Amino acid sequence: MERITSRKNPLLQHVKKLLSSRTYREETGEYSGDGLKLLEEAIRWNAELTAVIVTEDITLPKLPESVRTVIVPEDVMASVSSMESPQGALFACKMPRETSDLPDDVFLVLDGVQDPGNVGTILRTADAMDIPVVLSDGCADLYNPKTVRASMGAVFRSKTVCTDRLSIIDACKQKHIPITVTALTDSAADIREVKLRGAVVIGSEGHGVSKQFLEAADRSIIIPMSPRCESLNAAVAASIVAWELRRQRSV
Repeated sequence: MERITSRKNPLLQHVKKLLSSRTYREETGEYSGDGLKLLEEAIRWNAELTAVIVTEDITLPKLPESVRTVIVPEDVMASVSSMESPQGALFACKMPRETSDLPDDVFLVLDGVQDPGNVGTILRTADAMDIPVVLSDGCADLYNPKTVRASMGAVFRSKTVCTDRLSIIDACKQKHIPITVTALTDSAADIREVKLRGAVVIGSEGHGVSKQFLEAADRSIIIPMSPRCESLNAAVAASIVAWELRRQRSV
C-alpha cells in the first residue's frame, strides 16, 4: 500500500472534492463514501471502487487488485473526511450507468425530497421492502455522502432512476401507469382502502407534492393519523407507503 502524508496530495484532494461537490461528482462520474462498514457493503455489492484511503489501525477486507490503496495519518484523514469523527476509511467509486426507464411494477417517486438523510433512509427502507425508487427534480443528490451513508448500502444494491417530473409523467401516460399522490385533498382515500398500483409520489418536506404531479395524478391517498398531527416526516411517510405496497403485493 502507498503511504501519503501530505494533505495536498491530488488523490486526497480529489476524494475531498467528491465529498463536497455535486457538480464535481457529476463531472468526474465518481462519488465517495466514508466508513469501514460502508466500504464493506460497497465490496459486497460490487461497486466499482477506484481508491481506498485508510488509517493504520484499520484492517481492510480483500480488495480487487485494481483498487488504489493508501494509508494516511489520522490528522490527514480528518482533513479529508466530511464526518466530525472520521471512521478511518474513505473510498471512491464510479457511478453506475444511469437509466431513465421506469420500473414495471409499483414504485415510489420522491418529489423534491431535499434532505439527503431522508433520501438515504427512504432508499434503505425501500430496498428492504423490495420497492424501486425514482428521484425527480429537486431531490437530494443520490451520491451525496450523507445520502450514501444513510442508505446503509442500498445505494450499491438498488438501481435508482433519476429524472425530471415531466419525463416521469409522460412515461406513466405512455405506459398507462397510474399515478397516486400522497396529499390531503378532498378526494383523498385512506391508504388502507386503496389497491395501490404504479407510481406513488412522496412530496417534499416543506411543500408536499408538486403542482405537476397533483394535476397528473389519478388519485390521492392519505396516511390516517391523529388529528392533532399535521404531517409526517418524508422518510417516515415513504416507509409506511413502502410497507403497504409490499403488503398488498403479497396478498
